[in-house]
Amino acid sequence: MQNMPRSELLVSIGGAFVATLIASFFSSTLLEAEQMPMILASTGASAILIFGLPHVEVSQPWNLVGGHVVSALVGVTCYKLIGNDILASSTAIAVAMLLMHGLRCMHPPGGATAITAVIGGGNVHELGYAFVMVPVFFNAIILLSIAMAAGSLRQNNPFEVR
Repeated sequence: MQNMPRSELLVSIGGAFVATLIASFFSSTLLEAEQMPMILASTGASAILIFGLPHVEVSQPWNLVGGHVVSALVGVTCYKLIGNDILASSTAIAVAMLLMHGLRCMHPPGGATAITAVIGGGNVHELGYAFVMVPVFFNAIILLSIAMAAGSLRQNNPFEVR
């Protein structure tokens, strides 16, 4: 794997910062501070992938959005159907992986999203299937929007240092 030119790296770092800041702010309005680290874990991992490795398959738009949405659906369902958090988390990972593979939207941070739906605590559980849309889907769309803007800057390269 080749390193990014310095100008592209700076745009990517700035994009990752802005995207996670906006997504974190959005999530913090929905969930209490004690739940934030789990939400940010999958968002942060996605930011590293889509900004740091923008051309790999797992960083593509369908993988990002589809992987998180599928995983969130699976996680919420496992939480509701399986009474044991350890069994529900393990099942959520396995089923999310199977579905992401089948739907061709493999996105590894989706695993953290699936587990968050199971062990995320009362605030996440109270959201139920709304967790899929708010914050998971919206966070993915925020990341994707900022990533597309950063990608446009990288392609136009206004900061190119020659």
